[in-house]
Amino acid sequence: MAQAQRRANVVWKGDLVGGAGTLDLNSSEALQQAPITWASRTERSDGKTSPEELIAAAHAGCYSMALSNVLAEMGSEPEQLEVNAVCTFDMESLKIATVELTIRGRVPGLDESSFEEAVREAGQGCPVSNALRGNVEIEVNASLES
Repeated sequence: MAQAQRRANVVWKGDLVGGAGTLDLNSSEALQQAPITWASRTERSDGKTSPEELIAAAHAGCYSMALSNVLAEMGSEPEQLEVNAVCTFDMESLKIATVELTIRGRVPGLDESSFEEAVREAGQGCPVSNALRGNVEIEVNASLES
């Protein structure tokens, strides 16, 4: 069975509210010493990241890859896909409640109906969607641009 592993590391110092940490993406080294705090999750980011922001980024990246693959398999290679993700943290229940994906695609020669079908299929082939499904409400809004 083919597998790929990616690694990240966080060093946290202090308590939850007053403490802070740094995040490293060890596999790629694309992000090093990124500051992470409780306030960046719940109040203001102030140049710091949060687990929810990282989930939003992962979901947007994964969905765009899955959709580009579905479209290519349909014979309609996309010119451009833009996927914006909003991950909502419910502080009362201490859970990620929703991820809303807004997808805009420019795919020459493709009609709206075929694009919507590709978007639905991509949701089934997106590993991040598959990891979240059943635990997090995923809302997808898609539009085809000309």
